[in-house]
Amino acid sequence: MVLLSETMVELRVKVGPKGQVLIPKVIRERYGIREGGSVIIELRPEGILLRGRPSPREVLEYLKQREERLRALGVREPRPGELASLSLEEEFDEGFR
Repeated sequence: MVLLSETMVELRVKVGPKGQVLIPKVIRERYGIREGGSVIIELRPEGILLRGRPSPREVLEYLKQREERLRALGVREPRPGELASLSLEEEFDEGFR
């Protein structure tokens, strides 16, 4: 089954030569799967999960946008030596309290 909007849809596709499966256009567009692009296949107890994988350009764009949002919030990069006194284990533990 596929979740498009709030509706579950079950699509049946045939497996072709060499195990090829055609991913319908509406799904490729929804999850950003492009010709020549990559997908990630995860083996799960309930079956196979096929996920779109962002391109390096898309990842870089996301990171740039994230940096802009952090700068807008006044978050700055640490200066050399500032992190030396921090205990990452304590920081990690505080995140779960």
